[in-house]
Amino acid sequence: MNTKQFLSGMGMGIVAGSAIGMLVSPRSRRSKAKNSVSKALKNVGDILDSLS
Repeated sequence: MNTKQFLSGMGMGIVAGSAIGMLVSPRSRRSKAKNSVSKALKNVGDILDSLS
């Protein structure tokens, strides 16, 4: 496994974990969680774009 495959797998894991965490979170915190998760996903996408 090379570095690109590892980073790609890490990025997909972070995205999947964030999505699952957002679905499992209580309803009352969903609006705050949704904003923070969307910011995190955007940052992960930016990082992956800069690496490739």
